[in-house]
This record gives sequence, C-alpha cells and structure tokens, in this order.
Amino acid sequence: MDILITGGASGIGRSVAFTFAAEARKRGEKPPRMLIADLNREKLEETASQLADGAEVLTEAVDLAQPEACEQLVKRAVSEFGGLDALISNAGVGIPGALKTLTLADYERSFAVNTRPTFLLGQAALPHLAERKGAIVATASIAAYAPQPALGAYTPSKAALAALVKQMSLEWGPYGVRCNSVSPGPTLTGMTQYYADPEIRRARESAIPIRKLGTPEDIANVIVFLARPESGFVNGVDVAVDGGLLNTALIGAGFQAKL
Repeated sequence: MDILITGGASGIGRSVAFTFAAEARKRGEKPPRMLIADLNREKLEETASQLADGAEVLTEAVDLAQPEACEQLVKRAVSEFGGLDALISNAGVGIPGALKTLTLADYERSFAVNTRPTFLLGQAALPHLAERKGAIVATASIAAYAPQPALGAYTPSKAALAALVKQMSLEWGPYGVRCNSVSPGPTLTGMTQYYADPEIRRARESAIPIRKLGTPEDIANVIVFLARPESGFVNGVDVAVDGGLLNTALIGAGFQAKL
C-alpha cells in the first residue's frame, strides 16, 4: 500500500505507521510505502529510522495550517509512489480555552489544523485514491459528541471534522473512495501528559466502563482496519474508540442503579 499519514511523528499517527507495517508483515504482503508528515522534523526522522526495516518511509516537515502545504504534500506522495491507496488525516492540535476568553487566533488555528487539512488533502488526493479505490480516514474525537469545559475551539473543530468526513463519504463514495473517521476517547499521548498525575489518571479510568485509558495502538488498529481493503463496505462512519465512555452520560448525570 502507498499511504500518506499526517501527524505521524508521535502518538496515534506514529502508531498508525507501525501498525500498517506490522499488518503487511503478518499477511505476507509487500512492505507499505509511506510519506509521513509532521511539524516536528526531529521526531519524524526518529520514527522513519525505526520503521526502516519494515517499510519504505519518506518524511516531510510541514505546517498543515498553511493551505498550500496540503496540495504539495499529496503531490509529493503521488510523485514518489506513483499513486495513493490511503490518506490518514491525523494531525491535530488541542488549544485550551473557554469560549468566554478564547482568542480569535486560537479559534481559527484550531480549525486550520483540526478540520481544514482533511478537506484540502482529500480534495487533492481524490483523483489518485479513485484510481485505486482507496480510503480516507481522519482522526476526530469524542469531544465532537461530548463537549468539555475549556475546549471551546477543539470541540467544534472536531465536530466539524466528523461531519466533513460524512459529507465526503456521500460525495466521493461514487468514485470508489471510502471516507471514515475515528473518535478517540481518553488516550495516552503527548497531548495528554496530565495523565502522569496518578490521581487524575485514576479518576479518568474510573469513569470508563472498561477501566483503562486508551493507547495510541488501540486507536491505530481501528484506523488501519478502516484504511485497508478488508473494510471495503464501510463508508461514512465515525467509530468511537473510547472504552464505552460515551455511553456513560446518564451515569454522569446521577442516574445510578445497582447491577
């Protein structure tokens, strides 16, 4: 497979790259070719070197908040690989701030990183994905369904992303391009370093039905499944990978019963 992954230097994106390579080995397939993009050049090179034995990996240090960067990234992937099988739009930013005090700059950057690149990358990649009946998978968030305090820009940017992917699935499905998203719940990544506090971690885990936080690998497994041919009849869905957290709304509101 020929794959473009954004936000691939660490966390979920990095795990996606390793999972693609591992899945190909398990199935006896040719190692995947991947173009991995991220802001952090140093971490990009580190990830690429660790993947060297299991895949052909190219890297691109880029800020996807710059609109022109999206088309250029797709052009490079197609030029290097001769086509594209999957676009994994994973890059994201979590800028804290309540709506009352949120700055316009932070609001707009949240959408510029979390939402707009999936549209621009997808638009540029569409003809190439259509040739191979490929797939787009974006990383949204359960925040799209359950807003949290002090995430005034992150929440609507991820809700817009989930809706955007559904629109893409409707319009681009006839071209043979499947478009889906994954909404992680609480996950141990560089963006959630506060879970290093044992008290915070215990409190969060106690609210999740399976009593554990997610790992980047948990999310990556679902993303890779949605990108591969095995999920060929899955289109226009958002998969919550959250340990069942979204199902606890009534419990959080005080509706308890002895089981």
